Order: sequence, then C-alpha cells, then structure tokens
Amino acid sequence: MINLIKNKILLAIIVVVLIIISSLIWYFVSISHVNKNETEIEITIPLGSGTNKIADILKENKLIKNKMSFKIYVKLNKVSNFQAGTYYLKQSMNVKEITEMLQTGIMHDPNQLSITYIEGKNMRWLANRIEETTNNTQEDVMKTLEDKEYINSLIDKYWFLTNEINQDEIYYSLEGYLFPDTYAIKNKDVTVEEIFEKMLDKMGDVLEQYKDEIEKSRYSIHEILTIASIIETESMSSNGRKDVASVIYNRLNRGMAIQSDVTTYYAVKVDMGERDLYQKELDTYNAYNTRGPNMEGKLPIGPVASVSKSSIEAALEPTNTEYLFFVADKNGKLYFTKTSSEHNRIINELKSEGLWFEY
Repeated sequence: MINLIKNKILLAIIVVVLIIISSLIWYFVSISHVNKNETEIEITIPLGSGTNKIADILKENKLIKNKMSFKIYVKLNKVSNFQAGTYYLKQSMNVKEITEMLQTGIMHDPNQLSITYIEGKNMRWLANRIEETTNNTQEDVMKTLEDKEYINSLIDKYWFLTNEINQDEIYYSLEGYLFPDTYAIKNKDVTVEEIFEKMLDKMGDVLEQYKDEIEKSRYSIHEILTIASIIETESMSSNGRKDVASVIYNRLNRGMAIQSDVTTYYAVKVDMGERDLYQKELDTYNAYNTRGPNMEGKLPIGPVASVSKSSIEAALEPTNTEYLFFVADKNGKLYFTKTSSEHNRIINELKSEGLWFEY
C-alpha cells in the first residue's frame, strides 16, 4: 500500500515536471522568430495601443507565433512604454527584438527616413519638406492634391473627409487634415499618396477620440478644423487656445467678421513673418480672408494650416467668455478684451513697452 502511494506521488511529480518542461518549451519556441524571412513588413502602432492591441497587430502581420506568449513575455519582463508609430519589422525577429524596437521607437531599416510636419504650417511648407526629404517634387505634391479621383477615393476611405474639401475656392484639398507629427518613411522613393495616408491615418486616430463631440456639434468637421487652424496660428502655445476659440465663436454668433490676419496671409499666399500685409490685401474679398468684405459672421472656406490636438480640443471645447478681441505680444502672451477701446489700449501699451510684434 505504501509503495502504491509512493508510486502515485512519483507519477504525479513526473506529470507536473513534464507539464512544466512542456510549457517552457512551448513558451520559448513561441517567442522565437516566426521564420527566417528577411522581408520587411510595415506595421503601424496607433496612439494609446495596449499590449492586447499590439499583440493583435503583430499576429495579423504574422510577426509573432502566438499572442498569449507575447503577452506573457511582456508581463514577465515588465515591458512598457510602447511607442506609437510606423515600423518595418521582419519575421526573422524574435519577440525580444520586436519589443525592444517598439519600446524605444527605433526603426529597423537603415534606409528608412523620417519626415516631420510641424503644427501651424501650411501645405506649401509641407510640399517643400517632402521635396527636401524624398524623390518627389513640390509639383508632385500639388498634382496629387488636384487629382479629383484620388481625393474622392480618400473621401470614401476616411469618415472625417467630406465633399467640403472639393469646393472650388479651396486652395489645397487636404489642408488642415494631415496631422502634424514625425512619420517614418521607408526610403526616398515613397509616394506622395503614401505620405498623405500616413498623416490621414494619424488624424483619424486623433479625431476618433472626439467623434461624439464632433457629431453633436452644430459645426461640420470641416468647419471645426478650420476654426482649429485659426486657433493654431493665432496662438504660439496651448495656453489660452480655448479663450481664442471663445473669441471666434462669440464673433460668429454676433455676425461679426473674425478679422484674423492669419487668414489674410493665407489668402494672398504669403507666409507669416515674410512681410507685412498691404491694405489692398486686407480690403479685397477672398473666401479665406476674414478681414475682407462680405465675411461678417463667416469662417474661411477651409483650414489655413495644420492643427495640433490641443487646437482641435479648443475648437470643440471653448471657454465661456464675453471676449470679442485678443492680441498677442512678441513673446506670444495673449491679451483678451471685450471692447475695441480696451483692445486698442492694450495694443498701445504693448507698443510703448516694446512688446509689439514687428517684422
């Protein structure tokens, strides 16, 4: 009887050991490379992706053998701080190599480049940046923007693009819709379409967070991004942007012209800081120029620059104020007032204190 009990205990121990050994073999095999294929696979990790989402993306692209073993590896090794972005990974990479890349943001392809689109910059600036970074020219960028068939295909693909971007007076159809950020591009032969769609994908990720607010707003997504672009270019930092938004809405609600210089600069295709505006430019009607005639209570026909998340948020969540005017000093500090007399007084004070911005 005692021998039988001992045999059962021994058998149980052997079974447990075999299970442990089998589990370890399964685990280490599962976190090894999928195969020896050196072909690079492009994946994009969206903002805010957790371990489950990343495991799904890697498995869908056949870069890992098993989602469970990936999650176990992340848990056991306390891997965190995955970086959103575009990566070029290989099936020959094991889980350790993959997580290190996703953790540090280091891309794999030595030929890979990056292109940065800055908040508040317009499409002409981006076209120049694309020309400097890739084998595309500024003309290629503009031709792509003018390709109605391509633009309509984007409208079908992205929920936030509408026919408003096809209005005749719009300068550049995707102005304001390409999210400013740093993007990985595989090499200089990348197409303009690929660059645009990376930026639109990122904008989609950002706007998705505000989709309910956008749908409840009395303004269209095109109008919201137009307002956000004015906010972006009128304020040097995120401080005060919701107050700037309140001024825009207060003036619109009262049937007043927004009278934003940045819209006039955009209308005449002159960059801020390049030169002062001429009185004739201020006084001439243009669908973008909110200082021109017949623009009372109206927005520009479209966005005038790229917009950050904080400006989008400000456009959707303005503060509740009675401000109708604002001005910035040369250090970027904003001053808000309710009347034109207060506004003019602030301007005179800034000039006397040497804080008035001059080109």
